[in-house]
Amino acid sequence: MLDDGVFTISFVEPVVKWVEDRLSRGFDYLALNDYRLLAPIERPPTIYALGRNFPSHAIEHAGRISEEPIVFAKASGSVIGPEEPIIYKKFLTRVDPEAELAVIIGRRGSNISEEEAESFIAGYTILNDVTARDMQSADIAVSHPWFRSKSIDTFCPMGPFVVLPDEIKEPVELNIELWVNGEIRQKDNTRNLTFKIPYIISWLSKYLTLVPGDVIATGTPEGMKPVFPGDLIEIMIEKIGVLRNPVEAESE
Repeated sequence: MLDDGVFTISFVEPVVKWVEDRLSRGFDYLALNDYRLLAPIERPPTIYALGRNFPSHAIEHAGRISEEPIVFAKASGSVIGPEEPIIYKKFLTRVDPEAELAVIIGRRGSNISEEEAESFIAGYTILNDVTARDMQSADIAVSHPWFRSKSIDTFCPMGPFVVLPDEIKEPVELNIELWVNGEIRQKDNTRNLTFKIPYIISWLSKYLTLVPGDVIATGTPEGMKPVFPGDLIEIMIEKIGVLRNPVEAESE
């Protein structure tokens, strides 16, 4: 789909018709529980992430709202799919989940205007920007980047579905929630993003070329609390679904 540059429901209509035809001829349904969903993009070319892009989270962590986007990268090797475990490594002492709406880029582009930014979006999905908070705090104290604390293996769950841009249009105003063991930790709406999606795409593309498969995580709300082995994290974003991942201790 990304190679074709077609990002509307018309692209998947032939697939829907094929499935409906098979069902009408007596073929059995396939139970989703019998299969493992992979991440929508298993190895994105680049994962760009916005830091402190919800005012509530910016105040929570920095005491102020940034005048320019704060952008960092996550390693593409940290991506996992729905239901896969987030591995809590032995050397970590605090790990925080972060619920985020993610944008998947569908066309190559640079110097993209805000007005044309939406045409470069292939779809939207859910991303959990898992963070080794103890490590991040230590790195910030010595002016090191956030990269390693954000890029540990399994620290980027994505999925479970991609919603096409003709189903989610600007202004993007979606409820977003994060639950741990049935307890709500984060709740907000993407209408409250400090920097909106068209601006983010335009701003990034001034400095670098966006390519098909790039992922942009748009930021997380307030409500940072740690998780531990045995916990179950669920992120709900309106119109997309629920991304669910357990936390497991690193094996011996």
